[in-house]
This record gives sequence, C-alpha cells and structure tokens, in this order.
Amino acid sequence: MFKKLLFIITLVYSLLISGCGKKNISDENTILIGTIAGPETELVEIAKVVAKKQYNLDVHIVPFNDYVEPNRALIEGEIDANMFQHLPYLDHVISSQNYKLISMGALFIYPMGIYSEKYKKLSDVPYNAIIAIPNDISNQTRSLLLLEKAGLIKLKNNNLANISKNDISDNPKNLILQEVDPAFMVRMLSDLDLAVINTNYAAMANLLPNRDALFAENKNSRYANILVVRVEDKDQEKFKQLLKALRSPEVIQKADKLFNGQALAGW
Repeated sequence: MFKKLLFIITLVYSLLISGCGKKNISDENTILIGTIAGPETELVEIAKVVAKKQYNLDVHIVPFNDYVEPNRALIEGEIDANMFQHLPYLDHVISSQNYKLISMGALFIYPMGIYSEKYKKLSDVPYNAIIAIPNDISNQTRSLLLLEKAGLIKLKNNNLANISKNDISDNPKNLILQEVDPAFMVRMLSDLDLAVINTNYAAMANLLPNRDALFAENKNSRYANILVVRVEDKDQEKFKQLLKALRSPEVIQKADKLFNGQALAGW
C-alpha cells in the first residue's frame, strides 16, 4: 500500500514539474500548428491528411483571429509551428520582438488587391477619396507598394523594409488613407472608396484579385506565406515533412479551388 501511495505521489509531482515553464505538448510525431481562421486553415486540413498518410504525423490545427497571437504562442511553446505570415512580416516581428523564429520555406502567394464597390477603374477614383490600408506595418508596407505600382501615390524610397504613410512623397489625388484591421476591411468596403485587402480575407467575401480588384499583385510578389518554427526546431524532420505535405499536389488542388486559381505557388 505504501509503495503504491509513493508511486502516485511521485507521478503527480512529475506531472506538476512538467507543467511548469514552457509547455512541452508535442512529441516527434505530433505538431500543433497555428493558422488564421479562414480559407488557409482549410489548406492545413488537407495537409494534415497528407502528413498522416505519408509521414504518420498527427497535425492539430489551432486557429487564431489576428496576426499577433500566432507568433507569441509559438515562441512561448503553446504551438509548434504557424502558417499565416510572409517573410517581410516575420522579419519585422523578429526585429521588433527579438523572437527566435525562422521560416522553413515558402508556400502560397495570395495576391493583395485594391477593391471598391463604388468605382470600376482607378481613373474614376475622385480627389479626397477614402482608402483603407492594413494597420500592421508589414502589410501596410505591402499595400503602399501596391498603391505606388498602381500609380496612385509615390514613395520616398520603395526599397525600405518597413514603409508607412509618412513615406509618401506624392499623393496627387490627396487620398485619405485610413489604417484598418485587415479582418474588418471587407465588411467596411461599402463605406469606403477603396480598400487594399489581403486575398485570404477577400476570398471569404467572394472577392478575387483577377476578377474583382481594380489592381492586384502578380506572381512576382515577394509576399509568399511561409511555414514558421522556433529556431531551435528548424532541423527536426517532422517540420520538413510538414512542409512537403503543405506543398503536396492535394494541397495545391485545394488552394486552386478555394481561391479560384488565385493562390500562386511561391516555391
């Protein structure tokens, strides 16, 4: 009886100790991956099946609703990987937060587009028009570069890693740029003249870059989404296998269907 009681006490103590500090929730065959709730999560659902079938990996999806939490959760060990961001955004996070994160490789490009419910072409956009741009610095940089390419503004230096409204050197139509959470842009579109929207959010409202945008990025965009892990985990075989699953023909086919041919392979 005493030996049994001692075993139980030892087991409980071990569990309490293992629960302290950084969580250790995954073994060599398990991956908790964070994604932004929406179409891209559906791609991970397909990759999950492929990873199980080909590599015997158990992939569990943890959905998030913003761009901040997935990297915080990853660095704190609440998840093992995430797939929601492009390299310029990750570089900004690493620089500003000193996170030890790294890209395992590029996945899909979801072209950012300039959308409007009021105008059919950019030349119709009036002076003092209100245009929504993303409020996070990386996607704001991306949107301003797109606006410059569309001929609506000029930037002082378009080679900077991070560009804000303060870097606009010429705004001939005196566009009024409002910083907005990207997740809210689609529902605000009717109240705006223009909005620069990421495809993952636009697609949820059945808006497609090559059909509905007044102007959009092309396959030469540097903003491919990436699979991200902690630096200390970059050589683990299971993450290399997950990357292969995310690039599999099954996932490519699903991306083509979900984004009506708008998702471009970035590798």
